[in-house]
Amino acid sequence: MNKAFTKEGDSDSDDGPALPALPAGGKNYITPQGYERLRSELLDLIDNERPKVVDIVHWAASNGDRSENGDYIYGKKRLREIDRRIRFLTQRLEIAEITNPAIHHGRDQVFFGATVTYAGEDGAEHTITILGIDEANSAAGEVSWVSPVARALLKARVGDEVNLITPHGVQVLEVVKVSYPAPV
Repeated sequence: MNKAFTKEGDSDSDDGPALPALPAGGKNYITPQGYERLRSELLDLIDNERPKVVDIVHWAASNGDRSENGDYIYGKKRLREIDRRIRFLTQRLEIAEITNPAIHHGRDQVFFGATVTYAGEDGAEHTITILGIDEANSAAGEVSWVSPVARALLKARVGDEVNLITPHGVQVLEVVKVSYPAPV
């Protein structure tokens, strides 16, 4: 199909990833540290990254033929990526509900922001921290509060057994330890 007959929104490269799903009627909980991390990324994109790329695109455009100008083509693509990320971060920060897990310090019940050690049926212990959708990093042992394991553990207390529904059946998890960051 000739590019002249496509809509501007038809390009696959312009479509950003959809926002991760929030539960119906749910909130976008985030810790103060996670909120600050997203906010600083947004400000860095707006104040540093985007102006640098705009300067490169402006310089490349002044060189003439844009159709074969790699700096221009790549710069425009990078600008779209930056603008997409700015829109994403702006939307997420607007709906974020900052929740400080330190208010639960000293409690033995699992709430948002808890670091939980649990034992599976095989006796192996796992430690996870329950965080917001936008700040969870599974490689660091952090899970989103809407993940199945977090939802199974929420509101449980030390010593409780909870059922985690997996594709391989129901797994029983025992809560061994619950901790929260100390108040500042």
